[in-house]
Parts: sequence; structure tokens; C-alpha cells
Amino acid sequence: MQKIADNLNEKYGNSTFKVEIKDQYFNMKEKIVPVKHIVDTAAKAMEAVGVVPDIRPIRGGTDGARLSYMGLPTPNIFTGGHNFHGKYEFIPTYAMEKSVEVILKIIEMYSKV
Repeated sequence: MQKIADNLNEKYGNSTFKVEIKDQYFNMKEKIVPVKHIVDTAAKAMEAVGVVPDIRPIRGGTDGARLSYMGLPTPNIFTGGHNFHGKYEFIPTYAMEKSVEVILKIIEMYSKV
């Protein structure tokens, strides 16, 4: 981006174009790895309520990444949604109910620690 701005400034005059690059989305892995037990607990909660965990890195989760960097490690867990960010995005009610069951199971598991 900076090179393009430099080329355009060369063509149209200095300071015509300005590039400002700032970090606003970080990979949350470095914040989650030290407290991986939260992912393990979520997986156990899923299994306990009949959901098969599919643990893999994903893109997205900007809220979780932001919260993780603010000191609250927040990995993404499922909501039951499909076709995210498209015109065919949907969440079946049974999947929403399962996600609530998982959250309640996580709370129950941590309340016994």
C-alpha cells in the first residue's frame, strides 16, 4: 500500500496520498494457548450435551480477539450458524438450543471447580 501511495505521490505531487497502517485485529492464539483449559472445557461440555467438537483455527472472531487482547481470553465456540456473512446465513433453532446447552454446561463445570 505504501509503495502504491509513493508512486501516486510521485505522479500527482507529494502528500496527495497518505497511507496509515495500524493494527486492529490480532491472532488470539498466543492469548489462548496459556489457558487452553478453556478450550478443553468447552470441548468436554460439547461432548456432554451430544455435540461433536470440531476444534480448528478459523478466521473471524474479531470480538473474541479483541477481548482476548484486553485480558479476557475468549475463544470462539459454535452458535449453530451456517453460511456466515452471506445472504444465505441462517441458524436453526435446534442448533441455537444446543449452543445454549453447551454454555450452561460450561458454567456448571466451572462452578464445581
